[in-house]
Amino acid sequence: MDSSRRQLLKGSVALAAAGIAAGFSPLREGVQASVESASSSANQTNEAIGRRRLGSLEVSSLGLGVQNMSRTYQTTIPHRPEMIDIIRTAFDRGVTFYDTAEAYGPHEVERILGEGVAPFRDQVVIASKFGWNIDLETGERQPGLNSRPEHIKLAVEGMLQRLRTDRIDLLYQHRVDPEVPIEDVAGAVQDLMDEGKVLHWGLSEMGLDTLRRAHAALPVAAVQNEYSMLWRGPEEEVIPLCAELGIGFVPWSPLGVQFLTGAIDENTRFAEGDIRKIEPRFSPENLPHNMALVQLVKDWAERKDATLAQIALSWLMAQAPWIVPIPGTTQMAHMLQNIGAEEVSFSADELQELNTALDQITIRGERLPPAVLAFSGVEAPLP
Repeated sequence: MDSSRRQLLKGSVALAAAGIAAGFSPLREGVQASVESASSSANQTNEAIGRRRLGSLEVSSLGLGVQNMSRTYQTTIPHRPEMIDIIRTAFDRGVTFYDTAEAYGPHEVERILGEGVAPFRDQVVIASKFGWNIDLETGERQPGLNSRPEHIKLAVEGMLQRLRTDRIDLLYQHRVDPEVPIEDVAGAVQDLMDEGKVLHWGLSEMGLDTLRRAHAALPVAAVQNEYSMLWRGPEEEVIPLCAELGIGFVPWSPLGVQFLTGAIDENTRFAEGDIRKIEPRFSPENLPHNMALVQLVKDWAERKDATLAQIALSWLMAQAPWIVPIPGTTQMAHMLQNIGAEEVSFSADELQELNTALDQITIRGERLPPAVLAFSGVEAPLP
């Protein structure tokens, strides 16, 4: 990222931090407010980690993405009891923010999460998403998108059943429907809020104008976009806009679909059905060049006596106090390591040094196949 882009990001964050971004108290209060237990006073076993805010919604400083708990990138099927154990152990270690979607599975991952958090549902924040054109009964993935208000309301009814709950704490539009004005989407969500079925809402991978319009229609708590050391595109405009509007930011794929963990090298080839097989940045032509980033993360991991994943996650959290990564995993050891990222910190000089080194690395290849990338940055039609 060039210096002008970096200054834009710093300026927007500084503006919000100074309290000029009206109504976004976490930036005025700082990221490390007094840590409260994720449990009620009746449950003293929960080991609280830090807390952050997405708009007015308080969550743990790292969340847990559960997308792959029904099928991994490698297309294997994880052992369901092990996934439940990971979800519950994460809660014991202070994680209160769990991210899923009707599209994951489809439907099945919501069922897994619902079972996993059932013993402590009222002490955690569940985020789910609507927007893909998924059959409400069968879960069959159909072409295109569907954010028609009547469909949204029916989709949420299915979510509530699968998640074994009476409300969705944070409901995202998964992708912007180019056929439905965002004001109509906001109206449907407002109706659900009036019924107590949704508490907060957000958008994912939307166009900038759509975000402004959505926030004007119904205050947006969070934006969820891909963001990591591997893909820094949101630093150009999305993150500064979130700072301006007082909207939290949730990076999906904060570990670069395992690239930033060191699990991939220049000789890695991906299985059929693994989306990384068709991502240009992981092609045999581009992968060797992009390994320079992994080497940089390795160097910092050694320097900080941390794992590569911890460096990648702590770097994200250092960018702004309202950024909450949601790393996903199907392995208990990795989940515990990811939570440890909060213990890794960078001084101002170290962060500048690391960012300068990152600026000198250019990633070759698009982050997603063209057919998938076409759903990002879409602007909703006017009413």
